[in-house]
Amino acid sequence: QVQLVESGGGLVQAGGSLRLSCAASGRTFSSYAMGWFRQAPGKEREFVAAISWSGGNTDYADSVKGRFTISRDNAKNTVYLQMNSLKPEDTAVYYCAAMDQIKYVSGRYYPYEYDYWGQGTQVTVSS
Repeated sequence: QVQLVESGGGLVQAGGSLRLSCAASGRTFSSYAMGWFRQAPGKEREFVAAISWSGGNTDYADSVKGRFTISRDNAKNTVYLQMNSLKPEDTAVYYCAAMDQIKYVSGRYYPYEYDYWGQGTQVTVSS
């Protein structure tokens, strides 16, 4: 089992920045690929970013590319999402998730491929 706890959400003006953190406990964190997803009211959960177990590979949704950066610190069992140049359309509940590294190449975009989820943290961007 892996337990995931997100933090760092809040209210920010458009153009501002936030850094989300996701702290993991339980089984070996470094054996998991990690992803960030978001869900706005009335919409489906959507892929935001993913990172391989070593941090050597990252991937982003087109809507956040160039503005968001995913990173991880395996010594601290934590994955981060640095969000810059925030827009009102980034408003959502943000979730971190963990998946077996073996599924990363083909499965990183799909919520159903992830094995563990955090409870989510709200990000609200005002215009």
